This record gives sequence, C-alpha cells and structure tokens, in this order.
Amino acid sequence: MANTSSIHINVTLDQDKMPDTISWSAPGGGVDDPQEAKSLLLGLWDGNEKAALRIDLWTKNMRVDEMNDFFFQSFMGMADTYFRAVKNESLTEEIRAFAKEFHKKATEALNTSQS
Repeated sequence: MANTSSIHINVTLDQDKMPDTISWSAPGGGVDDPQEAKSLLLGLWDGNEKAALRIDLWTKNMRVDEMNDFFFQSFMGMADTYFRAVKNESLTEEIRAFAKEFHKKATEALNTSQS
C-alpha cells in the first residue's frame, strides 16, 4: 500500500494582495506545527507538457541580503539535487561556481547600494 504525505502552505495577504506571512507544515514528515518562512520557491515538473511550473513568493519583510542568501542556497541545493539525479559532476560544479559568483556579485551590489 502506498503512503501519502502532504505539505501544507498558507499565505496571508495584505490589503494589496501581497504576501504578508507564509507558513508551512508537513504533518507526515514530522513538522506538525506551522513554521514561518519569508520566501518560497516551489518548482514542479509537468511531464506531459514538458514544462516547469513555479510559484515564487516572498513577504514584504524579506530583506535584500536575505534574498541574496536564499538564492545562493537555492542554487547550491539545485546543484546537489542535479548531481543526485544525473551524476554529472562537471555540470554540478558549474552550477556551484555560478552560485558562488552570483553571491559574490549580489553582496557587492548590496554593499555598493548601501554606501
């Protein structure tokens, strides 16, 4: 018999219909109580349409430095996932190198804008 597990995502919108809060829980995965998040990137693959489907949300209190870190860590996580899926070490390292360069440039741009 197959097991079923659910991940619950709740988004509270402000008066302008912008995300005010994001919370998630995964009762079957041991996360019973809602956990707060400032941003969400959800990617799904539609095999029939051969298309990526995405939901990208962030709250209004997500700072630029946090978004930079979030993207860096997301790129690094994608590199790990890509390697586990296809075992291509060379392309995995290219993704990691891009992530590091992205983070360096994003941090420099933030520091320059704050000067």
